Amino acid sequence: MKINYANSRINAKQIRILEKRLEPERARLIQAAKTEYLDDRASINLCCDKTMMKTVKKIIQLTQSLNPVYLVVVGIGGSNLGSIAVQEAILGKYYNQLRPKLQVLYADTVDTDAMNAVITLITPALKKRKKVILNVVSKSGSTTETIANFEVLLDVVQKYQTKYADSVVVTTNKNSKLWNLGVEKGFTVLEIPEKVGGRYSVLSPVGLYPLGLLGINISELLKGAFKMRSNCLRPLKSNPAAKLAMILYAHYKQGKTIADLFLFSNGLEGLGKWYRQLIAESLGKEFNNQNKRINTGITPIVSVGSTDLHSMVQLYLGGPCNEMTMFVDVATNKETIKVPKMNEFNELVPGIQGKSLKVIMDAILQGTLIAFKKTKRPFVTLELANKKPFMIGQFLQLMMMMTMYLGHLLDVNPFDQPNVETYKIETKRLLK
Repeated sequence: MKINYANSRINAKQIRILEKRLEPERARLIQAAKTEYLDDRASINLCCDKTMMKTVKKIIQLTQSLNPVYLVVVGIGGSNLGSIAVQEAILGKYYNQLRPKLQVLYADTVDTDAMNAVITLITPALKKRKKVILNVVSKSGSTTETIANFEVLLDVVQKYQTKYADSVVVTTNKNSKLWNLGVEKGFTVLEIPEKVGGRYSVLSPVGLYPLGLLGINISELLKGAFKMRSNCLRPLKSNPAAKLAMILYAHYKQGKTIADLFLFSNGLEGLGKWYRQLIAESLGKEFNNQNKRINTGITPIVSVGSTDLHSMVQLYLGGPCNEMTMFVDVATNKETIKVPKMNEFNELVPGIQGKSLKVIMDAILQGTLIAFKKTKRPFVTLELANKKPFMIGQFLQLMMMMTMYLGHLLDVNPFDQPNVETYKIETKRLLK
């Protein structure tokens, strides 16, 4: 991965000051890397947990032996956003439409029409006695939306399969109520390490099981994450996660409270939504670490190139300079498509005849970067070599460790979400 900080508009003096502030957090991360799952930063150790990987691969093999035709991931937020992000980045947004042997659906909302669509899709397969796998994912084991959807779908599966226990894989904290129910019912259970929060859990069984079942090379995903972990534990002068955190924080202190992830690859949009939760839930806090009310946070937004150049860039270039942009590009695509040479179209847009869509996209990106530079809008660029598991694993780990460094600079706990719990408590009170 190539990262260019040249247009961040943050000077060396600012960085040196922030490096001194960040060094204690780097030391804590280095210590956490030696203690498995005893620290809130424990997610950085998922990429080298061989026991976990062995367990997940064993369950994947058992599931594959059932020849399932549908996998339904039942979860919300950190329980499915990472899986969607990696699946779409590597297999594409149109994976299901290409008629693979195993299709995947995500049940992440209690919206009636959305759930009815899932049921409508899986029922014909169930009627033909084909296997539909339900992977219910909830760290707490008591997420309202997840449990409601799981009950609905389990009821459908039970109507067509008398021996349905092997159709259910439960991913949750060990000894949660959902874990205990899964053991009681004979479901397969996968453990989320206690200290790994939902939004940091994509490299745990939360993401590894469904992604591996879809045929993604999860070993390569973790290898990429491990490489980036090593980079993000290095001294701060050559530490990409720390550098990005310092740049974002410096702009935040100057009033640029919006962090836009501008993805110049349609398949990476899911990664943007995963990033959005990671930043918002980790850094948007009412109180700091000294329990003083500060109501702080960086607002994450997601843009997709070149689509959002025709919907948002007028604001980005002409509106208030209140955002910091991270452009993400992919050097090599899987396919090559060229515009045919049709002379009658040359007058409409000169210069595109016979050129590949990648060349055109690259020109659009470079034009955008020049425009941002001319209008003095701060940005950095991240170039992924490709969209293979190794590279996507690097990106995931980079964003997670960047967020941890940012939490330290903002003086907030990037691992809790107390205000989210408020809505959950009120929802359950109303339902009672």
